[in-house]
Amino acid sequence: MELVTEAVAARREEARHCAWCGRRLPDSGRIGRPRRYCAQPCRQRAYERRAAVQRGGLPEDAVVLSAGELADLQDRLFQLRCAAEDVATAAADGADGAELRRLAGELVDTARGLERLR
Repeated sequence: MELVTEAVAARREEARHCAWCGRRLPDSGRIGRPRRYCAQPCRQRAYERRAAVQRGGLPEDAVVLSAGELADLQDRLFQLRCAAEDVATAAADGADGAELRRLAGELVDTARGLERLR
């Protein structure tokens, strides 16, 4: 019985992530079934994906995005490309190490923003 209690405690300490977008789920401390999604829109997208797969219209690994989510993703990809171009331009222009480090930091921050969608 002690091993089961330890296993349950260890599982609760692990960080859980949304099954749709990958964001970290808040620790609710509730008893019962653990959350799978961070919010209703993620739950809805997951439902739409399951329904489309069942109808046979999409492959199993397909991702369903709304028009707004697609536009947001395209904007973030454009920001990432611009940040990478800034680093390349600064390096070609002979920028000092501090400037390159600053630009590289901005590039990393922009890339982290893209991780929201997995």
